[in-house]
Amino acid sequence: MIDYVIVGLAGIVGALLRYYLGLFVSGWWNGPFPLATLLTNMLGCFALGWLNAYLPRWRNIPSYVAAGLGTGLIGSFTTFSTFSVETVELLRMSHWGTALVYVFLSMCGGVLMALYGFRLGRDGLRVKNEAAE
Repeated sequence: MIDYVIVGLAGIVGALLRYYLGLFVSGWWNGPFPLATLLTNMLGCFALGWLNAYLPRWRNIPSYVAAGLGTGLIGSFTTFSTFSVETVELLRMSHWGTALVYVFLSMCGGVLMALYGFRLGRDGLRVKNEAAE
């Protein structure tokens, strides 16, 4: 039961963080390119990559904490559905080039950010363990 509560509470935090990041970006970005969603998803890909490499090595972290952070917090922070709808809207408005750049940056950038987060989580821990020895 605690799993559901932790994932739900973390999901609330992730959704609010996404909402506030969107408000912040919309305060200075007014173009047709969906920058807030791209930034949100890139940060989320990096964070999930880092968590997947770093957290499993901590033996004392309960599974519900990992689920809360990954599924709850980051899962509700990122959004594939908004990315998809924004892409359709760009295409509907005949912003073909912008849509293509958005899809390319989202897909390739997301994978690269996840890879970078994973490597940083893995290598950061390795450096910490080597320093302790």
